[in-house]
Amino acid sequence: MKIVKQVLAIFLLAFISLSASSAELVSLKTRPGVEQKFILIKHKAPQASVILFAGGKGALNLTSMLGKPTVGWGKKNFLVRSRKVFAKNGLQVAVVDAPSDRQFERGLRDGFRNSPEHVADIDHVIMYLREQANVPVWLVGTSRGTESATHIAINSKQKPDGLVLTSSMSVPNGTGTAVTEMDLKPVKMPVLIVAHSDDKCELTPPQGAAEIAEKLMQAEKVEVKLFSGGKRPTSKPCKAMSKHGFIGIEKQVVNYISDFIKSN
Repeated sequence: MKIVKQVLAIFLLAFISLSASSAELVSLKTRPGVEQKFILIKHKAPQASVILFAGGKGALNLTSMLGKPTVGWGKKNFLVRSRKVFAKNGLQVAVVDAPSDRQFERGLRDGFRNSPEHVADIDHVIMYLREQANVPVWLVGTSRGTESATHIAINSKQKPDGLVLTSSMSVPNGTGTAVTEMDLKPVKMPVLIVAHSDDKCELTPPQGAAEIAEKLMQAEKVEVKLFSGGKRPTSKPCKAMSKHGFIGIEKQVVNYISDFIKSN
């Protein structure tokens, strides 16, 4: 009888844990003929919501199998692979895909991240998250995802509450707009800029964090945080499993981001 009670207790604890945060695939109609998908990880009592923007082409090809969201591309992306850590830190999490009209090889490249359509799609996500929980909504981008997060912070009609940029695009190239090229004066929300001191990606050098901070003249609060250490890279410098993607210190970085969000 004692063993049965212990087994029941274990199952009860597992159920409570699952109830505290559960993942599902959400699809919203955002523009005529267009759907915006995202993985939603709910939390029983979230302190804030975060919208996570992956880098690269940003087309994650999200699907659902037996009710469980699956990622088709970008599984190793820093924010994508760390999504459960954000949830464990008391945050409601949305991992956004490219919209249905951008599900091809180039994805969000070639200017879409810097477009009104992108803003319109994510504004629907912001509204949805606020319907689920009356808490602040923060935009969190990594690498090319910082272009999305910053552009939306500047242009969103839904007025997100904060911005976090990690491994930020600070050197221009032909696939989009660097954060340093944007007019950041309209950004008045608190901003955290995170970089790895050994990021060798030529488009996201660590010194770019300070360059972006200098342009955020109207922001309520700006903090630059440099991390170091981690594991030996197993990918090229601009890919996810390198210092660019905070390999080996993911939890440390996400914990810092989460604390900043919850305290601001």
